Amino acid sequence: NAALAHYSPSNGSSQTLSAGEMYLFDTGGQYLDGTTDITRTVHWGEPTPLQKEAYTRVLMGNVDLSRLIFPSNTAGRTVESFARRALWDVGLNYGHGTGHGIGNFLSVHEWPVGFQSNNVPLAAGMFTSIEPGYYRDGEFGIRIEDVALVVEAQTKKPFLTFEVVSLVPYDRNLIDLSLLSTEQIQYLNSYYKRIRERVGPELRRQQLEEEYKWLQESTKP
Repeated sequence: NAALAHYSPSNGSSQTLSAGEMYLFDTGGQYLDGTTDITRTVHWGEPTPLQKEAYTRVLMGNVDLSRLIFPSNTAGRTVESFARRALWDVGLNYGHGTGHGIGNFLSVHEWPVGFQSNNVPLAAGMFTSIEPGYYRDGEFGIRIEDVALVVEAQTKKPFLTFEVVSLVPYDRNLIDLSLLSTEQIQYLNSYYKRIRERVGPELRRQQLEEEYKWLQESTKP
């Protein structure tokens, strides 16, 4: 059912999960110090070549937009295609927006930040989701969603970039490394290092050793 971008289960349409298929889970919570909206797609068995390529290209789009450096006062719609380019290269696409503003203990989809034509220009301090995907009707759905903060880039003139604040590994089982550029791999390694440094000590503090071992395995370079 994940081939539907927004799906609610019912007695007539709910499916039984198995280890032999892709699983998309869109998660989130409201907390006093912020709102989370994180989507990950996993496969616990042997993904098909198409599933691996589609997932990797969705990940490439997520990474390319997340690491983009762009001028101040740039409209989201101007940079949105960076999230789609790796899919477009092979004639694939997705039929929903690439991201939306996220409130602080307010709305999960909060106007007017985002990448649509009617959103306001991006400015430092804004929170937005970055969530490219790919959906094949009747077969599987893929979405990789992170929450990102718009921050000032380390450039001579005042440019902007994104800082991803969602600290959740991607599924290594679905990544085709041969498709990734050196820069994309470097970005992933830096992201994984940040996850280890920030989440690892908290898991240890809570004596969650099984989860800590999983994190170490999932964030290897």
